[in-house]
Amino acid sequence: PADPAPAKASSHLRVMERNYSMAIAAPGNRELETALKSLVNVLEDGQKGMAEIGQHLKDPTLRRYFLAESLRRANFRAELENVLHRRGIHDVHETGTVSGSLFRAWAELRAKLGAGDQTLLETAERGEEEAKSAYKSALDRDLPGPIRQLLTEQQTHILMAQNYICSLRDGLSAA
Repeated sequence: PADPAPAKASSHLRVMERNYSMAIAAPGNRELETALKSLVNVLEDGQKGMAEIGQHLKDPTLRRYFLAESLRRANFRAELENVLHRRGIHDVHETGTVSGSLFRAWAELRAKLGAGDQTLLETAERGEEEAKSAYKSALDRDLPGPIRQLLTEQQTHILMAQNYICSLRDGLSAA
């Protein structure tokens, strides 16, 4: 017998797509657009920051983790950009935030001055605080259910990543 899981997942995806389309087509969603573009910017910062820090980490396992998290942020960003595209906003050219650019420059300088993995993890932790705050701000708004669900899922991952980064940092400081 054929496995019903792929058909069930495909059906679930179609329902989610329909729900997104309905939520986005509702009038007066300027607040939604603003919230999503803000998150796209923060995710751009996170993607670049995770990659930058990952390149400077000495521990190869940490390096792989950070590069994977960079890709995860890119995927989150793409999901939000797709929501905006379905809303009719096709020109989503967000480039991150000024504070994110400054943060990455600071991380780069610290790495060039010989900062160790613990210092780079501290820098990453502060960056994750920015993402955490941005998601909280977005979720404090009145959002359609399917979009709230997507943001909640992304936020959950970011919170878990921040906790993991904190535990890695604490582990290095205890060593």
